[in-house]
Amino acid sequence: MEAESFFARWSKRNAEAAEEKQAAIAVPASVSVSQPVTDALPKPPPTIEDVATLTSDSDFTPFVARGVDENVRRSAMKKLFTDPHFNVMDGLDVYIEDYNKFDPIPPAMLAALNHAKGLLDPLSQLEHPLMRLLQTPPPAEEASVQAEQLEHKAVDNELASSDIDDDVDNTPDQASHDNPV
Repeated sequence: MEAESFFARWSKRNAEAAEEKQAAIAVPASVSVSQPVTDALPKPPPTIEDVATLTSDSDFTPFVARGVDENVRRSAMKKLFTDPHFNVMDGLDVYIEDYNKFDPIPPAMLAALNHAKGLLDPLSQLEHPLMRLLQTPPPAEEASVQAEQLEHKAVDNELASSDIDDDVDNTPDQASHDNPV
């Protein structure tokens, strides 16, 4: 029973609210007829002469309305933004530099960054382990090590060429393969 009384009150209030809306809509229609005719006529769009009379306290809304000449609109906006109020730096001036043009890294700094190559390219560490870089011999020893490596290569090449010559001399004749023993 309480549900029925709740829904009855709810529908009664909705009906009253709808009647009030209808009454509010009907009243302004009759009032608008009694308003003066001067408000009904649209104002002409502002001109360049009107821009000259603008101050920082003026209302700029007529200059940005539809139907206003683009030159008049731009002139009004220029006049508005000449106010010193709009020329205050906002604290983000740190970001006004051109970061597309940069200074090259000096060679001394590049030399100091050589140790980080392995960190930036971990695949190169597979080919050249880091410990190997620490165990490189001093430059004087390096020259002697390179000379020894060249000697070993020359000896290896000489031995390899002599083995090839021996193999050529020891090749069996073709005829002996044709007649098995």
